[in-house]
Amino acid sequence: MGSTVSETKTYLNYVNGEWTSSSAGQTEPSLNPANRGDVVGYVQVSAPEDLNKAAAAAKEAAGTWRKLAGAVRGDYLYKVSNLIEARIDDIAATMTREMGKTFPEAKGETARGIAILRYYAGEGMRKIGDVIPSTDSEALMFTTRVPLGVVGVITPWNFPVAIPIWKIAPALIYGNTVVFKPAQETAVTAAKIIECFHEAGLPKGVLNFVTGRGSVIGQGIIDHPDIQGVTFTGSDTVGKQVGLGALKRGAKYQLEMGGKNPVIVANDADLEQALEATISGAFRSTGQKCTATSRVIVQSGIYDTFKEQLLAKVKTIKVGDGLKADTWMGPCASESQLNTVLHYIDKGVQEGAWLLCGGNRLAGEEYESGWFVEPTVFEGVERGMTIAQEEIFGPVIALMKVETIQEALDIANDVKYGLSASIFTKNIGSMLEFIRDMDAGLVRINAESAGVELQAPFGGMKQSSSHSREQGQAAIEFFTSIKTVFVKP
Repeated sequence: MGSTVSETKTYLNYVNGEWTSSSAGQTEPSLNPANRGDVVGYVQVSAPEDLNKAAAAAKEAAGTWRKLAGAVRGDYLYKVSNLIEARIDDIAATMTREMGKTFPEAKGETARGIAILRYYAGEGMRKIGDVIPSTDSEALMFTTRVPLGVVGVITPWNFPVAIPIWKIAPALIYGNTVVFKPAQETAVTAAKIIECFHEAGLPKGVLNFVTGRGSVIGQGIIDHPDIQGVTFTGSDTVGKQVGLGALKRGAKYQLEMGGKNPVIVANDADLEQALEATISGAFRSTGQKCTATSRVIVQSGIYDTFKEQLLAKVKTIKVGDGLKADTWMGPCASESQLNTVLHYIDKGVQEGAWLLCGGNRLAGEEYESGWFVEPTVFEGVERGMTIAQEEIFGPVIALMKVETIQEALDIANDVKYGLSASIFTKNIGSMLEFIRDMDAGLVRINAESAGVELQAPFGGMKQSSSHSREQGQAAIEFFTSIKTVFVKP
């Protein structure tokens, strides 16, 4: 498995410490969304047999892996982090070619993956239980935590390094073994991360990597009797299928799904700060983040000024190939994603929202081979409109005018999602009201909606998650079970 991005090559599954072809003998190309004539690599289209081998390898390795000291497991994660760091430019360039985000964003995400690995490496030396007083004066009672066993990891294409690592690293440090299915659209990037685990000397079977269709490999992970836990990030529709499937056989599951994230801009906001954060939150990564800003709810006192300055800034955004230095926003990650975004834009116009700027697929020589769309701003958006309710996952924002902070909160909460939200204000009372009343798992004051620090719990309310939390020390809640121990001489 090489590491250059200049050659087109075939990437294999990784099962029981070995690189293997799919038993079905099928591969498919991973294409550059900025230039669909550029094949990033070929990846395996795997069959159920491949998943069964991976699950069997993980099950076989689980007994030995869980018995290692946490510090020893942590040493492997440190080694992986160093290998990724040495290849950060190559991995980031591959990510940009494969899913479209700009190279600086891709490099930042890869650096975050390195930091996550080092954070969880340290978890191997932190406490995993508590001593609890017993009513029996001669007894010792305490809790410890034990791994689930084999964990299935199913990840999306929008963060092909950070999301897999923030699932795999805690799974491993807490003593689980892993079967990992990345999104097929970014499987080459994922393979380059797995190469680093392999070269770090991870014992055979501890981490297994199988690419293929969600309907085959994803569903197979959900249904597999030897997989005790499933952690999933993706759409709410698929997430519910994951949860139902895991529930049927009694497996533990963790779901992180969609968002329809609001930004509230109060009359007393720092206008420049609010504008920069709104644009970054809405249009970085082409709006393809679950925490991306989607609704911008502005108090009437500054609405016109905010709108005027927002449009002026949005119209200067340079869209293009993410590997070019002057590109600020890359393409949609795939043709289907582009079509989804254009569908929602058409829906907004049909339902009576006013298109202020953008709204079109970009044309011209620079764009003809890719899936590019203009950054788009609507106003006159009513709370019941489709573009105010459904996750678009693209560079589209809805401007909504309100009179009061309470009205803004009512609109902000009037969706099925509750992932992230932010407010821009200098008023402490408005801040506290927002913190108290906003139904979101992540609330940010005077900061963009997109973003959470790796050491902090991350997850949503309502239909944005299974009410679990990822990252930080909160990850231990999913990847382990509590065992209560009572000892009497």
